[in-house]
Amino acid sequence: MLFALLILAITIVWAVACFVFIFLPYRQRYWMITRWNVFITLAARYACGIRWQVKGMENLPDAPVILLSKHQSAWETIFYCWLMPRPLIFVFKKSLLYIPFFGWGLAMLRMIAIDRRKGRDAMAQVIRVGKQRLDDGQWVIMFPEGTRTPVGQQGQYKAGGAILAIGTGTPVVPIAINSGDCWPRNAFLKNPGIITVSIGVPLAPDGLSPSELMAKVENWIESEMRVIAPAAYQHDGPQMPKLL
Repeated sequence: MLFALLILAITIVWAVACFVFIFLPYRQRYWMITRWNVFITLAARYACGIRWQVKGMENLPDAPVILLSKHQSAWETIFYCWLMPRPLIFVFKKSLLYIPFFGWGLAMLRMIAIDRRKGRDAMAQVIRVGKQRLDDGQWVIMFPEGTRTPVGQQGQYKAGGAILAIGTGTPVVPIAINSGDCWPRNAFLKNPGIITVSIGVPLAPDGLSPSELMAKVENWIESEMRVIAPAAYQHDGPQMPKLL
């Protein structure tokens, strides 16, 4: 209850403050707006006992990349903005912009809001705007499974991130994360524990089809999930590599 009240209070205050930040240069505006993310992450640490460890930070290049991450919880969408050394560009459904207070902050950042009903037009928008953001030195982040998956389960990996990578000639960086144990999907109560974020080496899109590139991403993430969260997969056996 305390944590929920903290989130509500800081979100309202920060949403109003964002109207001042809008006049700042973009990098400064991004930094100021994402202090909300820092506060929420630390509030979860001290109010709920949710800690974290990060493996593979050395794999992040000083160059444009597309981050493709496992998605179990809202926690990573908050934490990544603090963790990553460059401003992040999330691809998300447009309806999130209409959430009071929270949507105001999103609207002031250079995210890619899409209407999923538009299919190919939405993907064309992701490629067009994504290329602009990558050229500006920002990183695009996508969740290939499209939605949060329960602990120990695997969603269908969609090729959108691979299509963007091939269309822009940008490497992808796979990320495995086991946040669902501490911050369960659609659960009011949070659980204390340690979340592991594991960052893989960049994968070049050269000479690969979208399905081949995404298979590489999926194989690495799902194999790594069994390393960082073995208890969740103890009944499944080893991950079978997806054919390229």
